[in-house]
Formats: sequence, C-alpha cells, structure tokens
Amino acid sequence: MSFATPWGKIMYMPYTTNPYMPKVRRDAVNLVKYRGWSIRKVARRVGVEPSTVSRWRKHPLGTGWHEIPTKSSRPKKSPNALSKEIISAIIEKRIARRRCGQVIHQELLRDGIQVSLPSVQRTLNRCHLLKKRSPWKRLHDFTLRPEASHAGALLQADTVHIMDPDGSRIYIYTLIDLYSRWAYAEVVERISSDASVRFVIRAQRKAPFSFSMIQTDHGGEFQKMFRYRLAKYSINHRYCRVRQKNDNAHIERFNRTLQEECLDRIIRAIPNFKIALSKYLPYYNSERLHMGINYQTPLEVLRRS
Repeated sequence: MSFATPWGKIMYMPYTTNPYMPKVRRDAVNLVKYRGWSIRKVARRVGVEPSTVSRWRKHPLGTGWHEIPTKSSRPKKSPNALSKEIISAIIEKRIARRRCGQVIHQELLRDGIQVSLPSVQRTLNRCHLLKKRSPWKRLHDFTLRPEASHAGALLQADTVHIMDPDGSRIYIYTLIDLYSRWAYAEVVERISSDASVRFVIRAQRKAPFSFSMIQTDHGGEFQKMFRYRLAKYSINHRYCRVRQKNDNAHIERFNRTLQEECLDRIIRAIPNFKIALSKYLPYYNSERLHMGINYQTPLEVLRRS
C-alpha cells in the first residue's frame, strides 16, 4: 500500500493496520466475480493498484463471501534469533530446578553460553514457563508498615496447622511483638475471623502493653471481618506483601521455634498442646535468651523500655 505525504513524496507501507481491510478485500473480490466489474474499476474504487485486486482475487479465501485477513508483519526468520540449543538449555534449567530467569541467565553464562537476560525471560514467557500473577486475585488496601520503635507498635500474627494422628487438624494461633519479642499462642479446634479476633483480645489482656497494629498474611481467618472488628478495639491491621516471605519473618521464626522446642516433643492432641503451651510461653518470655534483642529476654526488654 502506498500513500502521498503533504510534501509530495510517496511512502510505501509493507502492511496495513486498518481493521476494516479484510472486509474491503472481500467486497472488492465480490464486485469482480459477481457484479462483473473490471479489476481496474474496482482498484480505483478501493484506492489500490490493479495488481493488488488481482492478488486478492487469487487468494484461497477470495470467494467474494469470506473476509481476507491481513498477514502478520512478524518476520518469519530473524538473524538475532536464539538457536535451538540455547532455547533447549533455558527450558531444561527451568524445568530441572524451577529457578527464576535471573538465576538461569547466570548459570548459562557460567556454562559459556552467551545470552542476554531479556532473551531468557522472553523464552520462558513464550514457552509458558513463567509464574504470572492471577488477574482474578483480589487486591488488599496497602497500609504503611510502622517502625517497631516501642512495644506494641507492630505485632505479627499467624496460624500453625498440625495434623492429628486421627486425620483431623489442630490449629495454633501465634502472635509476637517485633520490638520486645514477647509472644503468645493458643490451641483451637477451628479458625475463623471471629476466632482470630477473640485470640487477639485475649492476647491483649495477657500482654503488659497495648497493641497498636497487627500484621498478618492473606489467610481466610484474617479477612474483612477480622479487620473491621479489630478497629472497634482501636487496633489497626495490615497485610504483608504478596510473595514477600521476609515480611512475616518474625512470626514464621517463632512458629518454627515453638514446634521444635515444644510441640514436636509431645503427643499430638489438643489437651497435651494446651498443657505444653502453658509451660513453654512463660519460659519463652521470661527465661529464654534471644539473639535478636542482644541476648535478653522479652520481659527484660519491656522493663527497660
């Protein structure tokens, strides 16, 4: 297709971006085949060269009743395209360890394969090997994370799921203060938004300080109702960032410590867990030394604050 510029120069386009051109080609072929128009007359009407109308007429879909689609402008071959060996190496490294594109890129460079990071990412995307965020995932409002400058400024809460020998689940609510490392935990049979709120209120009564903000993950037990009911008790709530495992690092480490030092040493049953927690939590808060607070106990930090 060609067109004239305002200064008289004729420019040529290799393809058209007009979305109505498939219909124009169909109507042009229809005029030639079924209306008896000459190719030149149709070319003047459509505004193209007669040879163009002749090519439309010879097209496999040039019946006069089917639209003739516009061919893609994408080149069939590229001199800079990756070789099959490099593409196979990228796919093999992705499938073997499920590492990200940045790690795969560095591994290929160490193996002596020269390839750019964008090429690796495009290859993974083209082969549907990238883990993309679901467009249906509900977004939560973002609340700024405060600094843990004093006790109660920021706490983290979570739940631990443990399988009972009979196949049922035992749930444990956990909570930790980021400033003093003071912690609290409870064993429950079921978890829900109401149970989460009741757990936080009981923890507030046990704690020697007031709660300002609690951070949780996006679990079903910490959804809208949990947030709204906490607001009635003047406690703010925020969600950790999605796919940022370090956001809830303190509570995750406490969960691991709780299981290794307490729960894994007893028979899995709710009565046994309740007895064990009643003995372990006083030890954790008043006797156990914590490296994160300069080898002090949480109660010593609270006394000095």
